[in-house]
Amino acid sequence: MNASSEQPDSTTELTVRAARGGRGPATWGQRAVHAALVALGPDAPRYNLRTAAPVEPGLPPETALRAFAELLHLHDALRTRLVEEDGDLVQDVDAGGVLPVAVLRRASAELAAGAAAELLARFAARPFDLPGEWPVRLGLVLVDGLVRQVVLVLSHTASDGWGMRRAVRDLTLLAAGRSADDLRAERAFAQPLEEAAEQDSPRGRRRDAAARRHWRDRLGSGPRVQLPRPDGEPDPARRFPLAVLRSPELAAALPVAAARLRTGDATVLLAAAATELGRLGGQRELLFQVVVGNRFTGQAAEAVTTLAQEGLFHLPELAEEFAETVRRCQGPALAAYRHSGYHKPRLDAELAALRAGGAELADHSVIWNDTRDPLAASMPDGIGEAPPVERELSFPDTFPARPGASVAVDVVAVPGAIELLMVADGALLDRARMARFLCGVEQLVLDAAGAGQASVDADGRRESVDSRRP
Repeated sequence: MNASSEQPDSTTELTVRAARGGRGPATWGQRAVHAALVALGPDAPRYNLRTAAPVEPGLPPETALRAFAELLHLHDALRTRLVEEDGDLVQDVDAGGVLPVAVLRRASAELAAGAAAELLARFAARPFDLPGEWPVRLGLVLVDGLVRQVVLVLSHTASDGWGMRRAVRDLTLLAAGRSADDLRAERAFAQPLEEAAEQDSPRGRRRDAAARRHWRDRLGSGPRVQLPRPDGEPDPARRFPLAVLRSPELAAALPVAAARLRTGDATVLLAAAATELGRLGGQRELLFQVVVGNRFTGQAAEAVTTLAQEGLFHLPELAEEFAETVRRCQGPALAAYRHSGYHKPRLDAELAALRAGGAELADHSVIWNDTRDPLAASMPDGIGEAPPVERELSFPDTFPARPGASVAVDVVAVPGAIELLMVADGALLDRARMARFLCGVEQLVLDAAGAGQASVDADGRRESVDSRRP
């Protein structure tokens, strides 16, 4: 493995011995993420998963290092390297090795928090050497000889957001004195080599074939245009603006709306997004790439690995009433979830062959990613009562154009609120229309919950005109 070239205050070595090792084909999730990282090139670090957390009241360094070592023993994905070999992607799971751990020392808790943030930024900004190093970076910040901050960065080839939260949960349990053997005895979960073997079984191959057929069928019949594009070639240097709506009202209204509409809250949000995009584009038929966590079984739910992949959600026609649109979304959403696990390089090759043969595929450049974890409330590290949060709409940044994407929306749970983060091609949507989309999604949910009506001005601000509450 390649050691880090950074020179923090000091570096210690964490040694792993006698863990489980092996070699086999890559999983569907690993293949999908690996292909995305290769395509992104120097921009690949944007997919790195990261967290920095305070440790109260502090831990001896040897306790923290033991917990990290047990975490690496527990989850094979954290010791997995991805190697391209003979035109295929192979996973190598190391039974042992040495991982460098950055150790910083600061004089106060405040300085430790700042040092952790800086170390996190440095760790997250570098791409991982996927065939040469383990997909994990660790750091400790000490005050008066005790660990007061922990820094953890994972490659997306090792985990998705769901898995990252489980890694943090397990690290907390291990730091409290549990062992990898304890946790492994309590709950079964998939490891990447086992997952790949299942995917290569007759059942897995049937699932893969059915999912790729679902994609081909929907892309053959779906809408060719969802947001009309201006004439002329797009400027290659154009920037994609980011809009962020933080809404405590949406967080409060969503479970009420879901209960009233007798469906899941993810379906309510998806229907609201389809409705608002249809209004912006003047379309009644919608097609989204929906990021699906693929944690439908207990073993998958507990795994630290990368399982999330895109499903294809195709809504043939919006209804006049939002409640009916929600009902119409249920079948297409279930189909998208069912067919969200597949061998992505094979699918990409099939779609390329269709294009080369003159086929015009449906517009699938709209991406919807609901990152909220339905199991988070049952996890030991779940957040308690959230502090008050103010509603806010902002445009904090712009990004380089995303290949193959026109609109991408992430749904994020934050303490006391839900955030909708929207990145859009500025040639298709200006900031005012992005604001109308986000606030329109929010308002549809509020209305469905009976939480009042509001008007949205050109800047996306809501002005309440009805104070009804459920």
